Amino acid sequence: MANEKEAGEVDLDAVNKLVAALQCDVEKLRGDSPDIQRLKDELQTLRNVLDSPLRRPHWVRDGLHGIRDSMSKALDEMVVDGIKGGQYLAEVGRILGM
Repeated sequence: MANEKEAGEVDLDAVNKLVAALQCDVEKLRGDSPDIQRLKDELQTLRNVLDSPLRRPHWVRDGLHGIRDSMSKALDEMVVDGIKGGQYLAEVGRILGM
């Protein structure tokens, strides 16, 4: 279809909104486990990619996969602190076309 994005492209506006919301919520987490720290690191890395003048779609996709993996490991801690990690995981999956 003419409206379909080329393979590998992601909706950068949606990714920016997701990262901003997730960064805000992750800052509320009380734990300092390695899983939470990895999630924070993955978010910062993706933020750096998004803020870079040189954007590569595969870097954004890789960053989203990293966030998805990190969130999966930190999901229990996120739920304890009242963060709806499942909704974020669903949004990452939607953006990635999963």
